[in-house]
Amino acid sequence: MEDLKGKTALVTGGNSGIGYAAAKELKAQGAEVMITGRRKEAVDKAAAELGVSGYIADQGQVAAIEALASQVREKYGKIDILFINAGVVELGPIENATEKSFDNVMDINFKGAYFTLSKCIPLLNDGASVVFLSSSVASMNGANSSIYSSSKSALNAVMRIAAVELAPRKIRVNSVSPGPTETEIMNKVGFDETQLKEVKEWVLGRVPLKKTGSAADVGKMVAYFCGEASSFITGAEIIMDGGMSL
Repeated sequence: MEDLKGKTALVTGGNSGIGYAAAKELKAQGAEVMITGRRKEAVDKAAAELGVSGYIADQGQVAAIEALASQVREKYGKIDILFINAGVVELGPIENATEKSFDNVMDINFKGAYFTLSKCIPLLNDGASVVFLSSSVASMNGANSSIYSSSKSALNAVMRIAAVELAPRKIRVNSVSPGPTETEIMNKVGFDETQLKEVKEWVLGRVPLKKTGSAADVGKMVAYFCGEASSFITGAEIIMDGGMSL
């Protein structure tokens, strides 16, 4: 199925995990795809594997976002799909929080996502689709997740307001909120192998479907939000967590 043929898509953080899976799905459905990432080697490798264009951009730096928007404008002019995906996770109790950790998560997950939208709005064709990668923790209250959860809650607020602001141009804005998903991001939190196993066992014990999601699952939902089948959906958050939040 090439539901997205003729459309141009930009995926931030597309060199791994959910971003990579979404870029793969968007391309499979006919879109011309660009991915971004912070590490040139990783971006180049992913772009070659996917058969897409790759750009180096740090979503935590507004100047880098502005430079990316200029590059996209120069090469493509306009885009039809914007998947704002790049993000990081840092966990810990509020009592032990550091300014460095707070700023790192908020700079990438919230400020970076906010300004990626802001700077790319002029690039969006009328009728375009914007999708944010949020998280099921945005509406949950788990210990040790205060900074990460707050960054995603803030993102959902921006998503809803952007949906209202951009509706006159028929631009739809939605978010996908995965629960436990098999990606590399948990390996970057700092847990050792034993801790990772314990976390996964604890998570599976709370998921009614008794399994974790896949990046491909999320990629398909992102593509759905970008196609004609979702043309009457905007300002929506889809939670994909196997029932965990129930």
